[in-house]
Amino acid sequence: MAKKTIADVDVKGKRVIMRVDFNVPVENGVIGDDRRIVQALPTIRSIIDRGGRLILMSHLGRPKNGPESKFSLKPTAERLGQLIGRPVHFCQDCIGPEIEKKAAALHDGDVLILENLRFHKQEEKNDPAFAGQLARLGEVYVNDAFGTAHREHASTFGAAQAMQGKPRTIGFLIEKELKYLGDAVSAPQRPFVAILGGAKVSDKINVIEQLLGKCDKLLIGGAMAYTFFLAQGKSVGKSLVEPDKVELAKTLLAKAGGKLVLPVDTVVADGIDSTQTSIVDGGVIPADKSGFDIGPRTIKAYQAEIAKAKTVIWNGPMGVFERPQFAQGTRAVAQAVADVTRHGATTVIGGGDSAAAIEQMGLSDQVSHVSTGGGASLEYLENGHFSTIDILD
Repeated sequence: MAKKTIADVDVKGKRVIMRVDFNVPVENGVIGDDRRIVQALPTIRSIIDRGGRLILMSHLGRPKNGPESKFSLKPTAERLGQLIGRPVHFCQDCIGPEIEKKAAALHDGDVLILENLRFHKQEEKNDPAFAGQLARLGEVYVNDAFGTAHREHASTFGAAQAMQGKPRTIGFLIEKELKYLGDAVSAPQRPFVAILGGAKVSDKINVIEQLLGKCDKLLIGGAMAYTFFLAQGKSVGKSLVEPDKVELAKTLLAKAGGKLVLPVDTVVADGIDSTQTSIVDGGVIPADKSGFDIGPRTIKAYQAEIAKAKTVIWNGPMGVFERPQFAQGTRAVAQAVADVTRHGATTVIGGGDSAAAIEQMGLSDQVSHVSTGGGASLEYLENGHFSTIDILD
């Protein structure tokens, strides 16, 4: 169902409380990668340029026992100030009378960042009293944090619930995610090719089941291929497998018919640090070797399938792409996805490691959409909706 975006609301003179994903790497107060802040800028600028009084809330890291200075959001306030060219106010907490006073004192176009929500255990517990205190700060609610939209926390669910009767909207980042992921799942142009990699079948079982019902071809890479080989009674040597998922892999193979495509050859080595590699047929991995990437024949076969596609979803690398000797498969798939985008296909990269890989290869602006949420994009592909978005206008 179409959701109201912040563009549909007159924000002038109103306090707008917005959930962002500013969970960025910070080392000694210095931000290592500000991409998540940059991605929120279109929504932030729209609100402040139209005279909204903006209050931003986010989590950062996994603080264990209340406030820890290394998890403070203060560096994000400084960086955002540099990016928008105006001062950004920062609060030492996210709830309480002091914060309410600061929020009430905002002027049109002002920006205020609250301290890390996870300094309060009530955030992840979706505590109604905590959510109510957050809700009191704003007159308009915006969720633009796709990376946490699959979690019912106080800032993503409870606060929106508590603001019933006030405008509750999505930002432009979530709007884009829903457009690309939603359309790919509900109304893909065909042929629709899904590519799944990564280490574990168990992480992606439900996604595999969902996609098998929707896609024309499902290409498998990464270590999860070895569990499927085992299910076919083939030899996997010392490769990473999930023996307890073999029965399930058998069921998926039976259900898939010819849709599920496994590697026909594999790059093997003695260990992850070994630079001595060799290529063996898929599922014929010697007892003393492990598989670490798809081989050249598989690359060719996968490139051919991708080239025919009109819709592509890719989640998970084809091998241990962080090591140059095992990066060929992931590189080749990334390039094939970029190439087919140029020919008019819609291509969606599902966050996490695949997003990191395509970024590293300098191809992120050559695909239709790179999702900002790894776990969130997987869950969206699996379920097709999030309760945190369902409750918005």
